[in-house]
Amino acid sequence: MPQPESAALVGTPERIPTSSTGQPSADRFAGYTQLTPVRRWLALTALALGGFGIGVTEFVSMGLLPDIARDLLPGIYAVNPADANATAGHLISAYALGVVVGAPTIAAAAARWPRKRLLLVLVAAFVIGNLATVVLPSFGWVVASRFVAGLPHGAYFAIASLVAGSLLGPGKRAKGIAFVLGGLTIANVIGVPLGTYLGQNFGWRAAFLLVTIIFTLTLVAILITVPLVAGDPASTMRRELRALGRPQVWLTLGLASIGFGGMFAVYAYIAPVITDVTGLSSATVPFILVAFGIGMTIGNFTGGWATDHSVAKSLVVFMSGLVLSLIIFGIFAPSIPGLLVGTLLVAFFSSAVSPALQARLMDIAHDSQSLAAALNHSALNLGNALGAFLGGVVIAAGFGYLAPSFVGVALATVGVGILAVSLMIDARTKKQGTKA
Repeated sequence: MPQPESAALVGTPERIPTSSTGQPSADRFAGYTQLTPVRRWLALTALALGGFGIGVTEFVSMGLLPDIARDLLPGIYAVNPADANATAGHLISAYALGVVVGAPTIAAAAARWPRKRLLLVLVAAFVIGNLATVVLPSFGWVVASRFVAGLPHGAYFAIASLVAGSLLGPGKRAKGIAFVLGGLTIANVIGVPLGTYLGQNFGWRAAFLLVTIIFTLTLVAILITVPLVAGDPASTMRRELRALGRPQVWLTLGLASIGFGGMFAVYAYIAPVITDVTGLSSATVPFILVAFGIGMTIGNFTGGWATDHSVAKSLVVFMSGLVLSLIIFGIFAPSIPGLLVGTLLVAFFSSAVSPALQARLMDIAHDSQSLAAALNHSALNLGNALGAFLGGVVIAAGFGYLAPSFVGVALATVGVGILAVSLMIDARTKKQGTKA
């Protein structure tokens, strides 16, 4: 008997029926698409809210690096602000490395869990990790808290993307991925600028208090709206780990970690570019971050739409665009129009790549869906750590705040080369009629 609309929104979640044997339905969409349209979109919004919180916690540090360096590294900052900013960039790398470690470990170990239950545990971990960033006193402890806060990141996006794709149904997988990632990109329009403003005016810890509140709300929203679907008892760590035996998986991870590092080489140090290179005041940093967020949001949904038509073509177009946009940023960022255009283009192309990367990994991993989706975020955040680290190296070497953009060009160009190799292998295996 169908439930009335009001029953579908009750806080105590119903268990979606399984087959007579107790196994999940053979149709992996059945447990979700029977929901009312309102309930389905509320669940998607709850998942996107988690993406919004992740976007704020991952990117707000970049706009507050000078404030964090001034507070936690006062001795270094008094002597050489550039060195202090480069050292503070370790916070970004620590978070990214947390993602790299946590994403595959959690996704593989918890493969049998009901996805809602795993999402709730992951969001609770976000609350704890970000609250620790708010209260811990020294630079070393804050670095450790950022590593802990990064651990659930990749697994959350992996599981949330799988749930979102199932909620939307067949043929709309990339749109579901883009919807969840849309929370992250919208965070760069609203959440990151707001967090940056709070951090500049009330101390940088206020930004992470905002993040803690966002994840607390996410926990409640997922508890109320996302249906509890039985886990897959056939899913094991061994089955998930089969993905690591496929060369195409490693090539795609290399593309994500090296090619995508180009964007982070720029974005990690965008605040000092705005103030020291373009010559704008620190008060304009949140507005430039809004422009970055707008570019990311448009790019994300464009990438989702394009990926549902062709994964390979989307990767070629958007990765090539990322290389060109990084060149434009590096040359023209000293002027205000150049800074704005370069920021928008880097944000657009880097974000448009994300749904295509996620979809490709899920395609080539076959039955290792959870691990593949999580590995994408490990790879992207390895790119985060790599870009932030190499950007800090060239800044500390005295090459200036624009030097990371040319590091980014090199990284993205290598990514294009990896993509070319991967697509050639695709063409060869298709011709031979074998499975990559």
